[in-house]
Amino acid sequence: MLKPIPIKEDLFYVGVNDRTKHLFENLWPLPKGVSYNSYLIKDEKTALFDTVDVCYSDTFFHKLEIALDGKQLDYVVINHMEPDHSGSLGLLKSRFPNVQIIGNKRTADMVQGFHGITDGVKVIADGEELSLGKHQLVFYLTPMVHWPETMMTYEKTSKIIFSGDAFGTFGTLDGGITDAQLYPERYYDEMIRYYSNIVGKFGSPVQKALEKLSTLEINYICSTHGPVWTLPDQIEKVVSIYDKLSRYQGDEGVVIAYGSMYGNTEQMAETVAYELAQQGIREIILHNVSKRSHSYIIRDIFKYKGLIVGSPTYNNKLFPEVEYLLSKVEGRDMKNRYFGYFGSFTWAGAAVKRLAQFAEDTKFEVVGNPVEMKQAMQLDTHDACIALGKAMADRLKQDR
Repeated sequence: MLKPIPIKEDLFYVGVNDRTKHLFENLWPLPKGVSYNSYLIKDEKTALFDTVDVCYSDTFFHKLEIALDGKQLDYVVINHMEPDHSGSLGLLKSRFPNVQIIGNKRTADMVQGFHGITDGVKVIADGEELSLGKHQLVFYLTPMVHWPETMMTYEKTSKIIFSGDAFGTFGTLDGGITDAQLYPERYYDEMIRYYSNIVGKFGSPVQKALEKLSTLEINYICSTHGPVWTLPDQIEKVVSIYDKLSRYQGDEGVVIAYGSMYGNTEQMAETVAYELAQQGIREIILHNVSKRSHSYIIRDIFKYKGLIVGSPTYNNKLFPEVEYLLSKVEGRDMKNRYFGYFGSFTWAGAAVKRLAQFAEDTKFEVVGNPVEMKQAMQLDTHDACIALGKAMADRLKQDR
């Protein structure tokens, strides 16, 4: 779609869809693509909110020129400087040399660092306001959601929050732009995956941002990725998702993430899962770390309270993909998880010791006794795996 899309009177969507990129940040799979959202308010003064990835600048500028319809672009508000949103800023400045770039002090530093731009930059403070005419903007600094310069812009007249990456999702906008034009349910898991992969480490800053916005009446959430949220129940839903994730509150359920070279460690995982089901736990997710992208495993670890990890010993360490996954989990400073673990070895065991160290480093609550298997499954190992599954189920049921 090469034309801007009106969201409401004076508010236009000029963003783009990316169905080409395989990995977001060159890390996270994009099977459903991703959108880079940009918005324009037309008033006595015009204001653009964020730009798009430079790869899509031609389409973006085409939409913007049509939306402006001959008017001058007065302001570009930069809520987030990550290049998928600010990549076209240098080109924008060359096309509209008189445009004022609006951002906070950290934004200004990054505008210079990324684009060499120092002129026409207006530095704003937390709570500062800017009038476009009938539309009144208020700027709220929300650092570390998820970069230090991130902020959100609230338009008081129509009660719109331009939220940057907050409340964003993976997934392109296929025809519809707003939640009223599509099935928003298909974006929930991608919102959780986006949050856990991109924002997950910064639960405390997200909580501070939510508290800062809690007194605002919001009719529109205009994020830089995913749908525009307009329906009251959907706005409540997506805010509650962010609130829950940033508190590290999981649902009843267990993620079993395991590595296995020849299937022996996998048998341990399946035995644990069997007992969890026998004990009435219905949400049980098994992930073979060698076949499933860590992006989805991390998403599920954020969703559920229970985490059980299994690994064979490999070169006197953890299986490499297990070690890589755990480094990503640890890097997100997760809390409030129940942790169980098991491992296997052929002639010298190390995996269980290293999993114990992971539990100590993360301060997860260890549940049950760890299970260590030499070579292949025997009756005693089977019974120990059953006991581990039961211990995790019992711990989860205490929270009911």
